[in-house]
Formats: sequence, C-alpha cells, structure tokens
Amino acid sequence: MIPIPPNDAERIEALNAYDVLDTPKEMSFDALTRLAARIFGTPIALVSLVDEDRQWFKSTHGLDAEQTPRDQAFCTYAIMDHEPLIVLDATLDDRFRENPLVTGDPGIRFYAGAPLVTPDAYRIGTFCVIDTNPRDSFHGFERNHLDDFAATTIDILEMRHRMLADADRAVAAE
Repeated sequence: MIPIPPNDAERIEALNAYDVLDTPKEMSFDALTRLAARIFGTPIALVSLVDEDRQWFKSTHGLDAEQTPRDQAFCTYAIMDHEPLIVLDATLDDRFRENPLVTGDPGIRFYAGAPLVTPDAYRIGTFCVIDTNPRDSFHGFERNHLDDFAATTIDILEMRHRMLADADRAVAAE
C-alpha cells in the first residue's frame, strides 16, 4: 500500500492549478535535469509530478518513459515529507526492493528526491536523481544542491504559471 498525504485532494488541486501536466518538454526544465545528472554523477534526473494515478515527468534526462504508475513511484514516498528522500540501495529497502523499477528496467538502486513545495506548502512532485548503482552516502552539501534544484523548479513553475495567467488576462481584456 502506497502512502497518501492526508491533504492529497488539495495537493492535486494545487498541482492542477499549474496547468503543466501532459504539456510538451520545456528547455528550462530539461537544462536543470541535464545539469543535475552531471553534478550528481547519475545517469537519470527527473522533474516528476504526482497526480491521482501516476507520476508524470515534465523533464527526463536518461529515461525514455513519460510516466509511471503512482504505486511504483519512489516520488510517492518523497512527497510525504519536506526533507529529501534518500535511498542508498533500493534492493535493501523494504519499501522498494520488490518494486518493478528496481527488479526490472531501469534497475534503480540509488534514489534521491527533493519534494517540489509550492508557496502554499503543497508537495506536488519531486526533483530527483537516480542511479543504477547503489551509493554509500549522500552528503549534506548534496542534499542542499538537490533542495536548490527543487526550489528552482518551483520558481520556474511559478513564473510559467504567472505568464500564462497574464496572457489569459490580456486576452480577456481585448
């Protein structure tokens, strides 16, 4: 059974307000995931948004999937807390060892995901880095960098949201 935040309906409403699900790739998000993969030395970096049934990827580096079921998403666990979720070896973690993303493709071993926290404190998804090799550690400065990537992602979502709202108001005024 996957964890569900007590405010999940409100959280999903906050996510939907960004009007970002199922939109095309955007260079600003893709630049962040590419940079994160280089900085953390991981083959995969994602901007993941968690809705009712799935995690949908606004940006992927090193992964061809566009989404996965919510019940398989490590990010489902990461949105339960304000702190990053760090899994050094998924094969040793009771929550994930039987997960199809661990036992099959892409063979996740290491996962670090920082929640994307809206200004209203809703955790709508994660900025995460993933490796097919386990790690021995994930240091405080790495957590800080991951938090910075998540905060920057939210800033971009906020700017994008304001720009769309301004455009809608301009059209309505005509």
